[in-house]
Amino acid sequence: MENSEVEKLIKAGLPDATVRVSGEGCNLEAVVVSPHFEGKLPVARQKLVYAALGDLITSGTLHAVTIKAYTPEQWSQLASA
Repeated sequence: MENSEVEKLIKAGLPDATVRVSGEGCNLEAVVVSPHFEGKLPVARQKLVYAALGDLITSGTLHAVTIKAYTPEQWSQLASA
C-alpha cells in the first residue's frame, strides 16, 4: 500500500484535512490536521481517521498506523515551537 493511497483515503473521509503519511509497508504514521477535530478528544479524532481507513485496517492490509490528529490551531502551535 502506497502512502499516497492512504492519504487519499483519509482525505476522502475528512475532506477538509491536511494529511501527511510516512513510513513503509504496513507500518505507517499519519499526521492529520483538520478543523473537524475541534472539541473532540484524541480518541474520537483517531476514530474518525480509522473510519476513513476502514477496510484496510480490518483486512490487515495495514497492520499498524500511528495517528497524530491535530486541530489547525494545535498544529500551528507545534510548528512555531
